[in-house]
Amino acid sequence: MRILIVVAAVIALGAGATAYALRGPAAVSVAVEAGPVELSSGRLLFVDEVSGNVASVPLSDPAGPRRLSSLSCKRFYTSAGQGLCLADASGPLPGATAVFVDRGLAERRRVEVDGVPNRAKLSADGRMASWTTFVTGDSYSQAGTFSTRTAILDLQTDEYASNIEGLRVEGMKMANDMNFWGVTFASDDRTFYATMSTAGKTYLVRGDAVDTSGKALRENVECPSLSPDGTRVAFKKRVPGDGARPWRQHVLDLTTMVETPLAETRGIDDQVVWLDNDTIAYGLPGEGIWAVQANGEGAPRQLVPHASSPSVALG
Repeated sequence: MRILIVVAAVIALGAGATAYALRGPAAVSVAVEAGPVELSSGRLLFVDEVSGNVASVPLSDPAGPRRLSSLSCKRFYTSAGQGLCLADASGPLPGATAVFVDRGLAERRRVEVDGVPNRAKLSADGRMASWTTFVTGDSYSQAGTFSTRTAILDLQTDEYASNIEGLRVEGMKMANDMNFWGVTFASDDRTFYATMSTAGKTYLVRGDAVDTSGKALRENVECPSLSPDGTRVAFKKRVPGDGARPWRQHVLDLTTMVETPLAETRGIDDQVVWLDNDTIAYGLPGEGIWAVQANGEGAPRQLVPHASSPSVALG
């Protein structure tokens, strides 16, 4: 279990920026500027790995000074001027809390959840929310070592499915080992894509949140993320190599079903986000947030050091 180390932060009053450090085997220092963390257009939101709190930087200068909030999350996602914070629950037993916040990060509502926080997502218009937690185990690097709970909540109607394992997938029999995770929503607030695992295999599933049906589209797909234009899915694919992190990021064209391996060759265990229709971003433990072109060209570049769980404030 990773030991969390309390850090001392010294933030100067006024408009200037300063730095704070994590004291440990390797000192970490990041520049911080005064100012509120708001879900305003043109800013990249993320979880600051030093404090564990939500922070932001301008998209135009992601490596520059960051603003820090007091909101602590394991995963954070923003869309349409609101945010979803998936945090550890308080108390001695493992659990999670899904906290919905407004543009200024003030809490609007919360849902208590079983398990350990893993994934969080909102639809483009902010109506639909989903989160995934681990109920047993702490990794899905090997089939059969985990169990997930993935929820979908319609914030407009309050329709809530605390676990979508009842999804009826065309051509597949219900099985006790079926798990779903990593939901991403289409623009109609009804269609979603997710990972399904069963019998030691993973599949990209297109689901219907209204009639709880689905269809498996492709094998060997995990943690899908739908592009803003709705035409492609970025995902991690299991490939030969590193047994601990056996994935490579790909982009799948949903019309032609042609997949493109991306220039990032490290094993990225994340549900990536799209910064725009041409670029994806992702977190790499200990390495911060990185970005790479979605067409397979170019080279990965670091956006924000000592950070994870990126998303873009557009509203």
